Amino acid sequence: MIETIKEYASKRIDLLKIEATEKSSLSAGIITYLVLMLVAFGFFIILFNFGIAFLIGKALGNSSYGFLIVAAFYLVVMIMIMIFKKKLVNYVADQVIKFLNH
Repeated sequence: MIETIKEYASKRIDLLKIEATEKSSLSAGIITYLVLMLVAFGFFIILFNFGIAFLIGKALGNSSYGFLIVAAFYLVVMIMIMIFKKKLVNYVADQVIKFLNH
């Protein structure tokens, strides 16, 4: 009887190790994917903003104006993020909890 309990405990520990390994490897894969997407998206945003700034600047006759307008847009975005900080933080925290519980 004791041998059966020891064997059951050993198998249960092995199962928990396998489950933990699976969750860890999936998490590492998702994190890698997100980092790569973030880097690619960062390059896209930078180049897209340069293009928009030059386009606006060309339309206004001075490329400096284009860069100032794009910078002003991001200033407004930054202010909006600061205003909605608490809602944003709570939303992200809720999404992380939902993701980790699945």
